Amino acid sequence: MRSKNPVASPDFLLTTRAAHDLYEIAAGEPIYDYHCHLSPQEIAENKRWANLADLWLGGDHYKWRALRANGVPESHVTGSAAAYDKFLAFARTMPRLLRNPLWHWTHLELSRVFGIDDVLDESTAPRIWAEANEKLQSISAHSLLGQFRVNLIGTTDDPCDDLAFHRSIRESGLATSVYPSFRPDKALAADRPEVLREWTSRLQSASGVDCSSFDGLLAALDQRHAFFHAQGSRISDHGLTQAYGRGGTQSEAAAVYQKAIRGEAVEPAALEAYRGFLMVYFGELDARRGWVKQLHVGALRNVNSRAFRELGPDTGYDTIGDWPQTERLAAYLDELESRGSLPRMVLYNLNPGDNYALAALCGNFQGDGVRGKIQFGSGWWFLDQLEGMGWQINALSQIGLLSNFVGMLTDSRSFLSYPRHEYFRRLLCRILGAEIEQGMLPDDMPLVAGMVRDICYRNAEAFFGMAAGSR
Repeated sequence: MRSKNPVASPDFLLTTRAAHDLYEIAAGEPIYDYHCHLSPQEIAENKRWANLADLWLGGDHYKWRALRANGVPESHVTGSAAAYDKFLAFARTMPRLLRNPLWHWTHLELSRVFGIDDVLDESTAPRIWAEANEKLQSISAHSLLGQFRVNLIGTTDDPCDDLAFHRSIRESGLATSVYPSFRPDKALAADRPEVLREWTSRLQSASGVDCSSFDGLLAALDQRHAFFHAQGSRISDHGLTQAYGRGGTQSEAAAVYQKAIRGEAVEPAALEAYRGFLMVYFGELDARRGWVKQLHVGALRNVNSRAFRELGPDTGYDTIGDWPQTERLAAYLDELESRGSLPRMVLYNLNPGDNYALAALCGNFQGDGVRGKIQFGSGWWFLDQLEGMGWQINALSQIGLLSNFVGMLTDSRSFLSYPRHEYFRRLLCRILGAEIEQGMLPDDMPLVAGMVRDICYRNAEAFFGMAAGSR
């Protein structure tokens, strides 16, 4: 008889003997989590949690969206309801989540972290709450990183950050290496003068460089990039609606910057020129210091203006955008290539309609003795589920070299998200195992297992070039 909880089975997602054999290999690999949104402060302070709701529901916009879709009032989502009442609202929602990835993720987390294989619903909620909270007393941020053998974490950090928590982490003796990633998105905010002025004031304080002029802004960004480099960072990251092509001239960008600093409105074409110039500049900084650039494209953010006013950003009101991406992104890559400043890069796509276009685009800028120099990144955000990850794997396989893929990342704010690496690895082994059984791939376990090991860990370690702790 099948278990009510499929994730409790060793057969979960593994439909062939070859898939099982491959997953035995994949499961042995540690985790190289090169991009996430974990808090460096929480890592440094070895955070502990008051209860399961605190750990599970705080800041998780995936769960918040599901609760709202099930008619749960905001008081039990981000509001002031008691922790247990929020947890119970989520438990009552679980039966409605069949075929939503949250059903799998939730039960993977319960099983792998707490050893609880019961199916969560309203009837099991009191028992699961009590048992998980009891076990939570011996769980901390560091213990979770140890349990999942996380060798490296790349956090996401503003250039103004002093990185004091990263230094504390290094001094703590934590076996997991934790590095900052340089994310200068606010430098592009010339359409929001109040945001840009406040941010450049902080940048000036952090860098010691006068940012009243555009030349000063560029010098300050370079100084902070060098500071991140000295702290071990080798990764930048940008969240973009769409790429900005070749960009404008420095004088055009300087004129936009001065208008924004004065609080004046900037015309759309001038804003594009300003942002494009800065993105090329950021690419040159990355190339100069041998970094990897990450581009996340396609998110349409804060579409519910009422909710944004009441709750702020990153609360579950973003969606998939539908802009033309390929031509602009091609122009951006070509501009950097023409300048001899094209860094290694990972492109994450949010609109599945662009998967093949972006996978094909990567192939035009490979080379320089680097395997997979331009990566078509893992399924991102709304696409980091079985179907979306499968689409990404298949598009990359058909157009590029899956063997060179740098694999999965959490892209999460939650320490409970590491079972998603298992989810990805089981899917990868299911796909490869099925094709071995069907005679589409060679029945050569050492060959295919080597590919699995590379995708799960080794490619990322080689590509990003940041030393990882060992477990």
